[in-house]
Amino acid sequence: MDIEPELRALLGERFSTATALREQHSHGEDSQKPVLPDAVVFAETTDEVARVLQLAHAHAVPVTPFGAGTSLEGHVTPVRGGLSLDLSRMTRIIDVQAPDMDCRVEAGVTRAQLNEHLRDQGLFFPVDPGSHCTLGGMAATRASGTNAVRYGTIRENVLGLTVVMADGRIVRTGGRVRKSSTGYDLTRLFIGSEGTLGVITEVGLRLHPIPEAISSAVCQFATLAGAVETVMAVMGAAIPVARIEILDDTMLQACIAYAKLAGMAPAPTLFLEFHGSEAGVAEQAKAVEAIAHDNGGRDFAWTRATEERTKLWQARHDAYWAALASRPGHRAFTTDAIVPISKLAEAILGAKADIEASGLSAPIVGHVGDGNFHTVVLIPPEPDGVERAWALDAKIVARALALGGSCSGEHGVGLGKRGFILEEHGETAIGVMRDIKSTFDPKGILNPGKMFFQ
Repeated sequence: MDIEPELRALLGERFSTATALREQHSHGEDSQKPVLPDAVVFAETTDEVARVLQLAHAHAVPVTPFGAGTSLEGHVTPVRGGLSLDLSRMTRIIDVQAPDMDCRVEAGVTRAQLNEHLRDQGLFFPVDPGSHCTLGGMAATRASGTNAVRYGTIRENVLGLTVVMADGRIVRTGGRVRKSSTGYDLTRLFIGSEGTLGVITEVGLRLHPIPEAISSAVCQFATLAGAVETVMAVMGAAIPVARIEILDDTMLQACIAYAKLAGMAPAPTLFLEFHGSEAGVAEQAKAVEAIAHDNGGRDFAWTRATEERTKLWQARHDAYWAALASRPGHRAFTTDAIVPISKLAEAILGAKADIEASGLSAPIVGHVGDGNFHTVVLIPPEPDGVERAWALDAKIVARALALGGSCSGEHGVGLGKRGFILEEHGETAIGVMRDIKSTFDPKGILNPGKMFFQ
């Protein structure tokens, strides 16, 4: 690359063409084909990111941002080579304003690191995708997670951003106030743009007080329909659950084996969590128990013990690995879809029928309080295994779109969902998005080949 001497002068050993590093940055946690970048650069400040992009823009070198590499739809795969821009060393927690419940962090800070820092101040950041992803990556992919039903997604919890544009200009969006009626909302434009419009280097976040009381509950059902109907009824009753997760029988069986969950049968199951006062969480749990009982729920058990709650949610977060371990010799990819709550039963039960018809193993798990569910499609070691897995994914997503949903509630588009984006948004909207892209990134160097860009 023509810019190699200048990048070496700027970054020293933080510019690398080593094969091992290039392989590490050739993919995320997805089933897309890896592509080696020409080089990996590690930035430690916003100014360094700006200088890298100035050079890349001048020489038309592609740049693919990289955080923790946990993305699930091929976002970090450098499909056109060039530079993999690693932001994982940007780990400063710049400022915490406890009275205003906000903070500002660099893009490489993880949710776990931030919450460890906040713990003694009685605050926490609730958006919980379940992996060790960075907050910059979460903003770039519009991440969500188990707490979204109560606290919202990353979109609702970002106050402002620092973004480096394709030509190296540094833009600061938003601020620290809870609302503003001035100017274009650039913050929301960059959130979910997957590194195609600019590189996020700092994130301003809303924080929340740690609840007085937290309790978790488990309820098993005779049928998957009963579990889904319970979710719909709970949300319709406006019970303020913090988390409500569904696991079908196949997924729970895998979790029982992987996480050693004693005393549970391999049946459709809801995991729930309640936040609030001592009396409030007890009242919420009883209300949900009554609804579950009406839909065939049994063995409703809830606890406030921290150790038991931690084990339960760790089992949920390890669902992917549990599913993978249940079928030795298989590979896996995780897809997601989201529908309006009123269509949840049709979407999930239809997906279950599609899975059974496919002959594949594909456990279902999801943040169903907001209509979002995931399918871990296990790819058999057979010549047509990948083709069958993608065909199943297409059926599940097509049903979600037909029900007024989206091809992704939280994983994003990347490479994996590009085939559905036109159907979801339509020609006119996609045309406007392409106009925005060409204005922000006229040379097309930022994460090329992703979303709807070829």
